[in-house]
Amino acid sequence: MKIEHMALWTRDLERSKRFYCEYFGGVAGGMYSAQDGFRSYFISFGEGPRLEIMEKPGVRNGTGNDHAPSGYSHLAFAVGSEDAVDELTARLAAGGFRPISGPRRTGDGYYESCVLDPDGNRVEITV
Repeated sequence: MKIEHMALWTRDLERSKRFYCEYFGGVAGGMYSAQDGFRSYFISFGEGPRLEIMEKPGVRNGTGNDHAPSGYSHLAFAVGSEDAVDELTARLAAGGFRPISGPRRTGDGYYESCVLDPDGNRVEITV
């Protein structure tokens, strides 16, 4: 068994696609759209799970329903080295995405930083 993909609501589909493709090397498939205004992209990152970004008119606060989301904490990308964590964190900061933590070594031994994507979702960058 494996995780196939994770899905996030966004308020601006094209902006989110640019963020995940430009900064994390994602490759977006074709856009899917439905008659009710739902639109999405699946973004691949080499091997492993894909990310589905989705938007739909009337979706409030990026949650997809009338209730606050629960359970989602962050999406983590492994970049291969501490230097790569530092470099990507600096690149994101230069692009206007201020790190909310790190780069740092955490108590559980990870070397990581964390930024917010354009919709305020936490994205962790780790070795």
